[in-house]
Amino acid sequence: MKTSQGIRIKQPNEVDILRKAGKILSSIVVQLQGSLTSGMSTKDIDLKAEGLIHQHKVVSAFKGYRGFPGVTCVSVNEGVVHGVPGGRVVKDGDIVSVDIGIIYEGYYSDTAVTVPIGNISPETRRLLDVTEASLVCGIGQAKAGNRLSDISSAIQRFVEMHGFSVVRDFVGHGIGRQLHEDPEIPNYGKPGHGPVLAEGMVFAIEPMVNMGTHRTKILTDGWSVVTEDGKPSAHFEHCIVITADGPEILTK
Repeated sequence: MKTSQGIRIKQPNEVDILRKAGKILSSIVVQLQGSLTSGMSTKDIDLKAEGLIHQHKVVSAFKGYRGFPGVTCVSVNEGVVHGVPGGRVVKDGDIVSVDIGIIYEGYYSDTAVTVPIGNISPETRRLLDVTEASLVCGIGQAKAGNRLSDISSAIQRFVEMHGFSVVRDFVGHGIGRQLHEDPEIPNYGKPGHGPVLAEGMVFAIEPMVNMGTHRTKILTDGWSVVTEDGKPSAHFEHCIVITADGPEILTK
């Protein structure tokens, strides 16, 4: 069923499948995070993720999507999103954003985390903490009766209060039978606008936060997005479903 704004409402049986998908994906991410060390290439990380996906008997949501070559998007330091796995080697002091999705019983799940490698600077640690906390702020607004932009506004307010900037060029999204469903969910905006939220809506909420300017650019591979000023960026993402009791995180 769709709302008047074209947002699909998931039925209880669909939410059950999405819940199972999220549990599998979060297990994969926990295992992947624990394996990240200095000296690995971004391709090594992708191959590790691919092995875990096969181990859990699910299908990659990303590999082959619009021609993307990996099962993960791996973005290092100034990388924002959609980093193509390759020969870049991560080292102590780097941060690595890993965005990963799976398909389970015909339904998609999607999550992202930014992982510190060894000892990172205090300001970079603060960037990670603020980005993750802004995701919590956004999820907290995903309640029936609120407006979509209440999520966006909560994220932006929190991020800018701490002196960082929110990426404008890439957004969160609905998710379910497709990786990207309506609506788009920006991480900035004024509260009280957009569709009214309702039980059964499932969203992938994903703030991307830069230490410097919010502006980004796409590299010559046609995929990898980096900060325009070369400063670090962090990315955290969860899939959530709106319930009568508020938002439930599916990928935690």
